[in-house]
Amino acid sequence: MKKFAALTLIALALSACNTIAGVGKDVQKVGQAVESVGKK
Repeated sequence: MKKFAALTLIALALSACNTIAGVGKDVQKVGQAVESVGKK
């Protein structure tokens, strides 16, 4: 589970937008991904 979260963070960091709004959306997506993994 930790590996998945780390890979997700890395993938989002590499594909993140250069704007503050884009970074906020990316952080939100990471939170949702971690939350969905935690429910399983």
